[in-house]
Amino acid sequence: MEQKPKPYMNPYLAGFLLGLVLLASFFITGRGLGASGAAKSVVVETVGRVAPEYAAEHPFYASFFADGDGRPMKNWLVYLVLGLLGGAFFSGFMSGRAGFAIDKGPQISNGTRLLFAAMGGILFGLGSQFGRGCTSGAALSGMAVLSSAGFLTMMAIFGSGYVVAYFFRKLWIH
Repeated sequence: MEQKPKPYMNPYLAGFLLGLVLLASFFITGRGLGASGAAKSVVVETVGRVAPEYAAEHPFYASFFADGDGRPMKNWLVYLVLGLLGGAFFSGFMSGRAGFAIDKGPQISNGTRLLFAAMGGILFGLGSQFGRGCTSGAALSGMAVLSSAGFLTMMAIFGSGYVVAYFFRKLWIH
């Protein structure tokens, strides 16, 4: 018997709840939300385990191991991302949407869709490192503290998204 998916949460309620999570993050940790630091912790931990001599000699990597415990994976952002992934899977199972499906338009193959998704993820990951934060860290948390950089980041992210989507729209139109 197949379970019928439940409707998505009201976007206004979801936005309000996200705001409460952001407020709780500022209150509990003194910092906003952001996930790109978790990816950096994974990379630094991997380099430290695979090539410890290199990590000790390179100033960038050495700074992560300088605090004494030598464990970049203890960063709270790693736990934030683990909770985010766990919550996403829980939500998917509870709403009947868990599973693997490639969401695409009729004008694009599965391979091309996956290639575009990987390229977009890589570009966004690189951009988050150049911009010193991901969407949630730079834009959402920045806007929460009324940072002009947060507002500019959000406009740049959505503005460039709309411009790029214009050129790829035919791939999604039925």
